[in-house]
Amino acid sequence: MYDYLVVGAGLYGAVFAREAADAGKKVLVIDRRPHVGGNVYTEKQEGINVHIYGAHIFHTNDRKVWEYVNRFADFNRFTNSPVANYKGEIYSLPFNMYTFNRMWGVATPAQAQEMIERQRSEVKGEPKNLEEQAISLVGRDIFEKLVKGYTEKQWGRDCRDLPAFIIKRLPVRFTYDNNYFNALWQGIPIGGYTRLVERMLEGIEVRLGCDYLEKKDEWDAMARRIVYTGPVDAYFGYRLGCLEYRSVRFENETLDIPSFQGNAAVNYTDRETPWTRIIEHKWFEFGRDEDGNELPKTIISREYSAEWKPGDEPYYPVNDAKNGELYARYKELAEREDKVIFGGRLGQYRYYDMDQIIAAALIAAGQEIK
Repeated sequence: MYDYLVVGAGLYGAVFAREAADAGKKVLVIDRRPHVGGNVYTEKQEGINVHIYGAHIFHTNDRKVWEYVNRFADFNRFTNSPVANYKGEIYSLPFNMYTFNRMWGVATPAQAQEMIERQRSEVKGEPKNLEEQAISLVGRDIFEKLVKGYTEKQWGRDCRDLPAFIIKRLPVRFTYDNNYFNALWQGIPIGGYTRLVERMLEGIEVRLGCDYLEKKDEWDAMARRIVYTGPVDAYFGYRLGCLEYRSVRFENETLDIPSFQGNAAVNYTDRETPWTRIIEHKWFEFGRDEDGNELPKTIISREYSAEWKPGDEPYYPVNDAKNGELYARYKELAEREDKVIFGGRLGQYRYYDMDQIIAAALIAAGQEIK
């Protein structure tokens, strides 16, 4: 009999399992995929750590979380500085003085603020949707070129039909600073995220290719407590209906050239380009292998946003009123499951950054493990 069966070998499951094992508990981790790491899984190809489920850049202001992950990996000094491509025009992201200079030819913060102030005046009162929220933050010009097309591709909905809060954390800076994250610490684990998670799970029994929900009763009988990180609606057999997600499809290409776009992430913000962005994985580690050698080839991933359907990988919860109400009903059911802890992005139906997942798992483990 195990003390804990952890369903899912992503960050939440790995952190909880590590804490339980360190407290002397007997732990079994299972995952339906053939690998650990969940969506942060990286796979080495052509000497490059490829982010198989999309780009993951670790960033945090939480010292406890930063010290925790550094127990298992050294991090490089990668700074997220994506760029936007609008029909061949290149703009800096996050929106900063380089962006405003490229858009309007302004050179000082006062000039940029004057332009935005003039354009945001079209929004009267509290923004009612994403379009109004974006215009109130950065003005009509930037909304039309750098927000509208990208956002509508990402969510599959008109910006007027999306809630304002989705874009409230949009970084806007009146400085010449291309660092996307306002975080004390950021970087990529040297050797990739898979190695980080493998080290978290050292000494813990892990079984891969195991679908918990297919033999739920058998798995449940093996442990006193269950930590479930899969979709909360799937756990209950979708009895109240399906929660909605956005999914992502990737087209990967290995190129026999040293550089394709010269940056880790380029967003394509016009509506006509079918992909939302292209990731060039080698630049997360400065185009070199662990021995410092330059890598002769490159690997790119074109990302296409898609409506989720059962069988697809769920990526982003659709946090509108309808899904919020449905999740609240599932949460009520989850709270009645005395033996089960629901955690993570899917188990709690919320968008988590990596540091937030780790912090949540540490809190849950601290409350649970005596």
